[in-house]
Amino acid sequence: MREFVYFSGSARTSGNFQLDNLMKAGRMDIAINVIIAAFFLSHSSREDVKLHLIFYGMPDPPKHIEIQVSKELEISKKDIGNLIKKILYKYKEGKKTEVFPGCFVEKKSFISVVNELEKQGKTIFILDKKGNRLRETEIPENSVFILGDQDGFPLKEIKRLKQTAELISLGPKTYFASQSVVIVNNELDMRGF
Repeated sequence: MREFVYFSGSARTSGNFQLDNLMKAGRMDIAINVIIAAFFLSHSSREDVKLHLIFYGMPDPPKHIEIQVSKELEISKKDIGNLIKKILYKYKEGKKTEVFPGCFVEKKSFISVVNELEKQGKTIFILDKKGNRLRETEIPENSVFILGDQDGFPLKEIKRLKQTAELISLGPKTYFASQSVVIVNNELDMRGF
């Protein structure tokens, strides 16, 4: 199982945003593209990926959405915006709620999610231009890849993460978050994970 953690400092933390203006919803368009890149292939979807979305936008940060596609989850790339809206609307204070099969929402900070993954024995990688090259890095099968939106990560939390996580680079260019997910997925596919 490969996992991705996508952090957005501006994505809305309630379902009351307009689908016709996703940029105004804290760049929810980026989150939607990350979901599509994580799970969708031509004529199929990935069941070997778990995606954690951490949203710090208004009105009720932080929110942690966890998604893993399975046969029980009917998901369409045309309707990802509505999926996120419905998941956020079903948030219940003080608990982790399964909204759809494999889709959960809870109030949990970025660092808490990563700490939990570390405690599960996962190897944590932060996508960073200054890191070691992905193609030259040994990647265990149960790895977690952390990436952020256009504004990056909270400075205090990323400093703490850099003490335990390994920085990996996709190369000399800076890619969109969704493109980064595709590149990592492709590399792991090539390695037979």
